[in-house]
Amino acid sequence: MARIKTAVIGTGFMGRVHTEAIRRLPDVEVAAVAGLTEELASSFGRQMCIERTTADYRELLQDPEIKAVHICTPNALHYPIAKQAIQAGKHVLCEKPMTLSLAEAQDLLETARRAGVVHCLNHNLRYYPMVQQMRAMCQQGELGEVLVVQGTYSQDWLLYETDWNWRIERKENGPLRAMGDIGSHWMDMVQHVTGLKITALCADLMTFHKTRKRPKFDVETFAGKTLRPEDYEEVPIDTEDFGAVLLRLGERARGCFTASQVNTGCKNRLQIEIYGTKLGVIWNQERPDELWIGHRNSPNELIVKDPSLMLESARSFADLPGGHGEGYDDAHKQVFRRFYRKIADPSAPIEFPTFEDGVRGMLLLEKILESAQKGGWVSVE
Repeated sequence: MARIKTAVIGTGFMGRVHTEAIRRLPDVEVAAVAGLTEELASSFGRQMCIERTTADYRELLQDPEIKAVHICTPNALHYPIAKQAIQAGKHVLCEKPMTLSLAEAQDLLETARRAGVVHCLNHNLRYYPMVQQMRAMCQQGELGEVLVVQGTYSQDWLLYETDWNWRIERKENGPLRAMGDIGSHWMDMVQHVTGLKITALCADLMTFHKTRKRPKFDVETFAGKTLRPEDYEEVPIDTEDFGAVLLRLGERARGCFTASQVNTGCKNRLQIEIYGTKLGVIWNQERPDELWIGHRNSPNELIVKDPSLMLESARSFADLPGGHGEGYDDAHKQVFRRFYRKIADPSAPIEFPTFEDGVRGMLLLEKILESAQKGGWVSVE
């Protein structure tokens, strides 16, 4: 069977992550990469051994041999690139958040449906094996009725006023930073695992650094710790460092979560806690192969990923035997595998997040912004 040729658009941190994960699929080839400039694209191509590079992604959209694209650009470029790709008949896998607005997300979904292309939003964090184990437990009723959900997505890479990334700027990122970048992952996960929708919320946002020191040259995500004082210029900030959200989930469940990029010592701590009438579960992304299970009348458990012991519906999301860790890169592989399976076989089930999930995510983000500005509860439905 011929390999599916795909192109990666974006040469930053996520461009590398996508390229490496695609290459773990035997039936897919990274045929080209597009960058913001010829220099960035060529440098990325040399590092990743990709011969075809360009500063104009539209060249790749015109190539009939390229069947799919991965959009790994700053958020402001997701909508125009994705729309042009869909109109060119390409299947699209886009980073999240999907767009800068709900209206843009809805337009992309409608455009993709009309074009009949496969569309995927990269909520890869759903696909850690133990997250799927939690979902299977909820589906089989092992937790009972879900009463309480809580947790956080905490990082510290923007703790200092000298920490900088394109996500800080509203024009590149959109109006929500911590909530848009990582809070969106938490909300997607809690709905995916429980099968319940967030129906109302009350949000509070805080920008601790009213000004930041921006480097006078480009800095890649997570790579700003080695600059000197003379390398910066001071600029005002209009996106949040921290957010907290109270929420209602389904008809009865209640919960809360925080999203922060200034929590000292937390590198990538997405923690989700779900408590039902029968038992509770806790999962922490910094310890991804472990799942805590809590009981009322018997000892609590800490189980470790082992596909031979997992529930059947979760088992296919673990490729390695017990004692062999699976992490962030593996979660991407699981999403990409299912995306390309659908491209190769249109009759295959949709087992990945789609632009429908992206529309839902943008609705929630706009409601968070509305709530924070209003200072009170807002309905989501």
